[in-house]
Amino acid sequence: MSRYRLFTPLAFLFAMACGSAVSTTLVTHATDAPAAPAATAPASGVYYEIFVRAWYDTNGDGIGDLNGVTAKLDYLKSLGISGIWLMPINPSPSYHGYDITDYYGINPQYGSMQDFQHLLDEAHKRGIAVTMDMVINHTSQQHPWFLAAHDPADPHHDWFTWAGAHPDLNAQSAPGGRIWHKLGDTYYLGDFGGGMPDLNYDNPAVRAEMVKVGQFWLAKGVDGFRLDAAKHIYDDFKSREHDPDIVTKNVAWWTEFHDAIATVNPRATLVGEVMAKSPDELAPYLKPLGSVFDFPLAEQLIVSAKSERVGKLDKLLEDTYAAYRGAGDVPYIDSTFLSNHDQERVMSRLDGDGQRMRMAAAMLLTLPGRPYIYYGEELGMEGRKPDENLREPMRWQREAEVGETRWKPSSVNQGEAVSVQAEQDDPASMLNFYRMLISWRSQVGALRDGDLRMQATGNSHLLAYWRQDGSQRVLVVHNLSGQTATWKPASQVLPKDASVLLKSKSDVSLTGDSLKLPAYSSVVLH
Repeated sequence: MSRYRLFTPLAFLFAMACGSAVSTTLVTHATDAPAAPAATAPASGVYYEIFVRAWYDTNGDGIGDLNGVTAKLDYLKSLGISGIWLMPINPSPSYHGYDITDYYGINPQYGSMQDFQHLLDEAHKRGIAVTMDMVINHTSQQHPWFLAAHDPADPHHDWFTWAGAHPDLNAQSAPGGRIWHKLGDTYYLGDFGGGMPDLNYDNPAVRAEMVKVGQFWLAKGVDGFRLDAAKHIYDDFKSREHDPDIVTKNVAWWTEFHDAIATVNPRATLVGEVMAKSPDELAPYLKPLGSVFDFPLAEQLIVSAKSERVGKLDKLLEDTYAAYRGAGDVPYIDSTFLSNHDQERVMSRLDGDGQRMRMAAAMLLTLPGRPYIYYGEELGMEGRKPDENLREPMRWQREAEVGETRWKPSSVNQGEAVSVQAEQDDPASMLNFYRMLISWRSQVGALRDGDLRMQATGNSHLLAYWRQDGSQRVLVVHNLSGQTATWKPASQVLPKDASVLLKSKSDVSLTGDSLKLPAYSSVVLH
């Protein structure tokens, strides 16, 4: 059985998560619109990614703001969210904010430090944790540090990396593109383009400053950080990608950062963006960070949902937790997701197929880890590259009204049906399907905190796995296909008194030793 251990996030979320065992008579399905979670309900452990610019506008300028996040905390609470991840909120010359000019400030388009403090206070009142995007691999080209660094005599010159006398101007960065960028008669290193010069972490002054930045925001009450480009602190050149020495240097820095952060808040949540194609590439970062985004799993969940077949998913899950165990005896949590601000939205990748979208969500929200939902995903919002089209305004009303952001026009024009207003009271909506799944995690401790063991079904369309915590053991089964499936487990697989605990459709049934699953359905047995 795979070992799955929780990386301690927040004391108050732990307190909320320690609910009593779920009633054995509990059965819910997708045609029942779940009520908003009670204030004393256990936390779901589900997090939600917000692009503030696109979220909700409270001052009428068409740009989302921090007060808009505060205004919609009750919506997030009704969804069952335990924490939010705010994409960059620091001052920046770009719309996305991933090139920062002041690590200690708030983007004035989003509001003030007082607005941010109010958001923290109101979120915490609702038991919602707040994590910030920490973008410290690079600064903006317009950051005062880099402007000062133009002078070789200035101490900040050594805060960045400069080319020698004969640089290879065709050298590629690990993320892709040319790595050297011209400034006067010399060149500086920038993994993500000339507008984002990389900081030099071999300089102790840089490391000390970034520790100071993290401690500053924790002192404000922030609960943790999403660490942008976590593997690129030292992983710069494509020619040295996957170099063990580079990984070792990255891990050493994040260990230093973690230990310094822990002096302010030992329970701070850290999650690293480590772009990887295999679990083995993720595993080394678990010891210093406790969690990384599981990119290989995200890709396979969508592939399995789209093909309506388990495919490589069961093997990948086994390999993932084997690799994580191999990282050493450290607590960890798998940060799972389907898509984020850099990837095409799930509904678009599934060609607008809502049934397959529901199966992707059902798998995500019944597997181990801390699942992240990208804003609007719960509505079925679409979005394809370029990046701006992945970050479009959140759809609140059937028709644009006060509060809707206008930072860019829609590229998909899905219509009024894809909006909170339209889906709120429709029991069969995507929004209420997500609410139901999130409520399952809140109600069933084994889904939220349990370990994972795969269960063979002999059917390529059926995915099954056991989830078990200290007091509860449940079997989750998904029918990924558009056809009804019947599964008769071998003897001894199910207990004699097994019954349906939760189901996504009303006609899921367990009769004797025969489980019947209609098309695109999920069930939790105990």
